[in-house]
Amino acid sequence: MGKLEENAVSKFVDSRYNCCQAVICACCEEYGVKELDAFKMTEGFGAGMGGLGDTCGAATGLFLALGLANSAGDMEKPKETKMDTYKKIRGAAESFKEKHGSLYCRDIPKEKGSQPLPSCIKCVSDAAKIAEKMLEEMKADQ
Repeated sequence: MGKLEENAVSKFVDSRYNCCQAVICACCEEYGVKELDAFKMTEGFGAGMGGLGDTCGAATGLFLALGLANSAGDMEKPKETKMDTYKKIRGAAESFKEKHGSLYCRDIPKEKGSQPLPSCIKCVSDAAKIAEKMLEEMKADQ
């Protein structure tokens, strides 16, 4: 298990962050983002966007991490890296869907068990694993 994956799973299981918070907050330190800010901004993104069963929060955290790492951060030229970031997110989405069958929380098979659900732990783990791999590849390309 990689460092980012281990950190995300610990935040989800031990600290009871929601799935999105766990993934993005595991990336904060490396990218200079205050964890408290990320935690607060993503509070409503768990359980498929506020419990709606839409896009899995763990996948959303993955997408946020990729944007954070890939964006040029130039507010005067917002399109500079946008299409490349979209491409990376589409690739990450495909990897996540290969493992879970869907991006939608309501469609991801749930495993019975105590909270947090084993299936949700797996989503957090896989999202963090995908993020870790893609972030390492992005660093190598720079």
